[in-house]
Amino acid sequence: MNTLHIDFSKNIGTIKPMHSVNNGPAGSYCRGTSNLQLFRNAKIPYIRNHDASFYSGYGGEHTVDVHAIFKNFDADETIPESYSFEATDNYMRVIAETGGECFYRLGSKIEHETRYGTYPPKDFAKWARICEHIIRHYNEGWADGYHYNIQYWEIWNEPDCTDPDGNNPCWQGTFDEFCEFFVVAYKHLKLCFPHLKIGGPALTSGWREEYNTPFFDSLQKHNITLDFFSFHGYAKNPQLFSEMADVAYGVLEKYGCADKTEMILNEWNYIHGWFGEDFKYSIKAIKGLKGSSFIVAAMCEGQKSRLNQMMYYDARPSSFNGMFSTDLLEPLKGYYPFKMYSVLYDIGNCVFSKSDSEDIYSVAARADGKYAIMFTYYSEEDFQLDKDIAVCFNGIDIKENMEAKYYLLDENNDMELVRSEKITENEFTSRLNLSLHSSYLIVFE
Repeated sequence: MNTLHIDFSKNIGTIKPMHSVNNGPAGSYCRGTSNLQLFRNAKIPYIRNHDASFYSGYGGEHTVDVHAIFKNFDADETIPESYSFEATDNYMRVIAETGGECFYRLGSKIEHETRYGTYPPKDFAKWARICEHIIRHYNEGWADGYHYNIQYWEIWNEPDCTDPDGNNPCWQGTFDEFCEFFVVAYKHLKLCFPHLKIGGPALTSGWREEYNTPFFDSLQKHNITLDFFSFHGYAKNPQLFSEMADVAYGVLEKYGCADKTEMILNEWNYIHGWFGEDFKYSIKAIKGLKGSSFIVAAMCEGQKSRLNQMMYYDARPSSFNGMFSTDLLEPLKGYYPFKMYSVLYDIGNCVFSKSDSEDIYSVAARADGKYAIMFTYYSEEDFQLDKDIAVCFNGIDIKENMEAKYYLLDENNDMELVRSEKITENEFTSRLNLSLHSSYLIVFE
């Protein structure tokens, strides 16, 4: 029998926002298909708007991307008439209605075919000034704008990306050109908005030395310390995210900014393989129970890593969306881990939890008389026997009529309450049978 130990008396930090996502609610109010309320129920903390322009429901090619908002680069960037904000305004209002905060990516969506927005701007300084006015529109009310107080502004996306043909679908210049561009943009935006978090560059990985070194050398040369360093990761083993965070932290340490720069994994998901039958398997897994277990495992792993935040890719209708069905936007198995994790996030303080099995991933929280733990049985292998597990609890301050409530996510249950029991001792053991890729949330109240 495997054992999972939870000691609520051992505080080991704060529950971090590991349940942020890329992109927001979709669907139609008039047709009754909007999933806005599901977003609210999941309490998603941050919503990154990268790749929003792939979805017509957000406004398609007129949305978010800098070249979609400022369509004529030769126009006067100082006047409102040069900007087309309407589609992005509508999308940003929907994001705001979730109760979460926008994480704004300045740049372009990935362009696998014809390229429009991923060419190096012909005037780096002007591009920076355009972004300045986009920020002023959404934070300071410029051009009949808003006061969303968006804190995170990310410069570009995956300038180091390479497709199977050896082309870069995200940056059509050299990487040296990108470093020069980034420095110009960062310095201008940070000068204009010293109180905001400016960062990037959303690299495809946290550990590609051939890109990390020239990028951070360039920043160091210009005396720049990022507010956040963002990068991406797709894996079949959730532990890869912790390893990636350790390497990225080493990079920040090398350049003397580990204590000043947040690390944000702002694209992640399950991937068995990128091509052919492996890719088809990946998408099927993402949309099923295995994908949900991977999400729980990744959140647990991220919470215990050096990462400051994780953002699941993707919540818009797409093949990588394991949260909602594409057409009806009904919750899939992968939606419920976000609701489960939000319970711990609301509690706030992370406490000790550890299993003697590498296939059991967990995270637990305690504050103000509230206790909760989330765990899953995840394996990349699809044919594993059930596990009998002893869940050993310690450090609970007993109060009158306290109950432990067990919520199960498996093939037959969608975070359903399947068991409850009175708690009369602050140290006790529960025995559970876990099927492969099942997940539990246990709440004491």
